[in-house]
Amino acid sequence: MAEQRIKEIGVRKVLGASVFRLWRLLSKDFVLLVGLSFFIAFPLAGYIMSGWLRHYPYRVTISVWIFVGTMVAAMANPVRSLRTE
Repeated sequence: MAEQRIKEIGVRKVLGASVFRLWRLLSKDFVLLVGLSFFIAFPLAGYIMSGWLRHYPYRVTISVWIFVGTMVAAMANPVRSLRTE
């Protein structure tokens, strides 16, 4: 998409657009689709997983904090963790 809009990006850059504004311009449609798919898939996956896990004799409750903790760990700086080892 950036290849197709290269002249538009060049004009916007000359007129003072920041890198963030250009990134937002190029990724707006993609981020919208990813967000929409997340809001459809997240509850559906939770429902299917709870139904699947219901049939096991030993159950574990799935808390929202598991997903939050995973997201925080994924956003951590890998350089900092590699320096401590």
